[in-house]
Amino acid sequence: MKLLLDTHAFLWWDSDDPKLPESFHSAIALPQNEVFVSAVTVWEIAIKRASRKLAFGGTVGRSIEIHGFRSLPITVEHAEWAGGLPPLHRDPFDRLLVAQAHLEGLVLVTVDEQILRYQVPHL
Repeated sequence: MKLLLDTHAFLWWDSDDPKLPESFHSAIALPQNEVFVSAVTVWEIAIKRASRKLAFGGTVGRSIEIHGFRSLPITVEHAEWAGGLPPLHRDPFDRLLVAQAHLEGLVLVTVDEQILRYQVPHL
C-alpha cells in the first residue's frame, strides 16, 4: 500500500506521540508499505514553526529521510486539481493533500474529518 501522511500524522510519528492511532502506526511501520510525505506538509510545518505555533527540531527533510519515507513534490496538476475541489474544506494544505492522494493513487493517513468529506481513500 502507498500511504500519504497528513501533517499531524507525520508529526505524531516523528515525535512518537501516543495520539497516533495504533492502526496508523501499524500501517506506517509495515516494511511493504511505501510512505510519502508531501512538500505541502514540509511547507505547513515551516510556516507554523516560523510563526512559533510549532516547535520542530532539525529539518523536516532530514526527518523524512531518517524514517525511510519518500518525499512527494507538488506538481502543477496537483495544484490545479486542488483548486477545482468543491469547497468542502478551505485549508489549502489539506486540499493539496487530497489532490495528491487522488492523482497519485495514495491512501491518506489522517484523522481530519474535514478532509474525509472528500471521500479520498484513507486509513
